[in-house]
Amino acid sequence: MTSLDSVLVFDKDGVRLTVEDAVATVTLTNPAKRNAQSPALWRALTEAGRSLPGSVRIVVLRGEGTSFSAGLDRQAFTPEGFDGEPSFLDLARGSDEDLDAVIAEYQEAFTWWRRRDIVSIAAVQGHAIGAGFQLALACDLRVVAEDVQFAMRETSLGLVPDLTGTHPLVSLVGYARALEICATGRFVHAEEAERIGLANIAVPADELDAAVRDLSAALLAAPRDAVIETKALLQGVSGRSYEDQRAAERAAQARRLRDLAGLGD
Repeated sequence: MTSLDSVLVFDKDGVRLTVEDAVATVTLTNPAKRNAQSPALWRALTEAGRSLPGSVRIVVLRGEGTSFSAGLDRQAFTPEGFDGEPSFLDLARGSDEDLDAVIAEYQEAFTWWRRRDIVSIAAVQGHAIGAGFQLALACDLRVVAEDVQFAMRETSLGLVPDLTGTHPLVSLVGYARALEICATGRFVHAEEAERIGLANIAVPADELDAAVRDLSAALLAAPRDAVIETKALLQGVSGRSYEDQRAAERAAQARRLRDLAGLGD
């Protein structure tokens, strides 16, 4: 629900963006279809990322209703597809280059959540299936309700997860468990999600919003530049050796010390 103090930035194609001080909330707004996803919704999510004011430090992603997102709207696989959109069957008949470009455009809705100038939190209840699971994985942090049901169903449909979810999934739970989750398409519930690192916090459904508010407040308590530098350090770990990471820490700390001393650029 939009508070009286929040500013509505836009509300279209199943996505609403509101901003209240340093916290933006992106809400999926089609509970009647369990927030099923479509290319129009993905474009709206991309626009949400581009529309964030510079004052925003925290972005909360949530879904209205009982489900976070039940995944891709199956209408995409019908010959008719969506109004004004090529069906997925039509896309499959195109060239490799055209298909790659279309999927890359879809992926943009899932990439901006890890920008270094923000911390993104997915508040997840009920179903988070396929594209819904990948959207939750796109965020930095996940707070889940006890009724959450994660599942990667693409493989069981003869497809692969292609909306940027494979990298964070392996980073969070490791290759073997990620393979098992994707290849079986099974449900991962709240207790397991928290235990294996998919979820930062699991709470009763009626406490989900409060838990997200508390986490947001804790994140905002730290100076913004320190959080940005720390996030950059942590994001770069997998691509650096131990010695390279030590050097990156020294460089980041030098910047912070100079800024605190008023000697920054």
